[in-house]
Amino acid sequence: MTRSAWVFPGQGSQSLGMLAELAAAFPSVRTTFAEASDALGKDLWQLAQEGPEAELNATENTQPLLLTGGIAVWRVWQQQGGKLPAYVAGHSLGEYTALVAAGVLSLADGVRLVAERGRLMQAAVPAGQGAMAAILGLEDEQVIAACAEAAQGEVVSAVNFNAPGQVVIAGGTAAVERAIVLLKAAGAKRALPLPVSAPSHCALMQPAAEKLAERLRDITFNQPVMPVVQNAAARVEADLDAMRAALVTQLHSPVLWVQCVQWLAAQGVSQFVESGPGKVLSGLDKRIAKDAEHYSADSSESLKAALAAVC
Repeated sequence: MTRSAWVFPGQGSQSLGMLAELAAAFPSVRTTFAEASDALGKDLWQLAQEGPEAELNATENTQPLLLTGGIAVWRVWQQQGGKLPAYVAGHSLGEYTALVAAGVLSLADGVRLVAERGRLMQAAVPAGQGAMAAILGLEDEQVIAACAEAAQGEVVSAVNFNAPGQVVIAGGTAAVERAIVLLKAAGAKRALPLPVSAPSHCALMQPAAEKLAERLRDITFNQPVMPVVQNAAARVEADLDAMRAALVTQLHSPVLWVQCVQWLAAQGVSQFVESGPGKVLSGLDKRIAKDAEHYSADSSESLKAALAAVC
């Protein structure tokens, strides 16, 4: 039997005008954005379509925007008779979208929670004091070793294991810059500083994680209607308390995306559908689960193709 998984992207997939074509074809996209906007007290659709771009890319806005976009696509899929997947998963922020899709969190709680997560992340490391960079063309162990050498008592570490030969590092600005020099010397094909306002998934996020834990205690978690594979340990957690704890750990620990996709493939998943704007995860997943089929669903045409293929 063919098994499918839905995957939800993290920050970096947003863009001005995102999902406009899909919204023109399916009114429920706008309805979903309106529901999220009411919960947040901010017009997310207007921000997604008109910007300004700097505000679109501010962490506390990007996170609820992408969560809402992922759920809007997910709802269209359901309305069109799309099959319930065997699993859901998400990259970083996308893990929260997966939890909403699985019914663990309500959309209203989800958008408020990730907006707060974004604020906590930015407060933990003021703008300019932290950095992230994508490292292409090296083995994971080489990236980890270079970060250890570059730290010099500061924080820099490998934080996103996105695909074979693609690792993101994060930490204090000076330490990241030192790591980039070492990684280029080690033979990295590219070392690209990322335009982010907070260094996610490294030890600098520990204060934000502690405050997030407090916030999570006030949020109602429901039993999932389908299993959610979480980033911190690349597995389905045993119960709701463990799911909460995994969200806290995720904020200051690496995103094990390669392991998540490998775990899904090991469970017999052979079809992956990316839900939300863009095709970032589809590109990564093709390099991890090479024998699987990969679909995106960010336009009416791509959604139609996925509906026809995913059984």
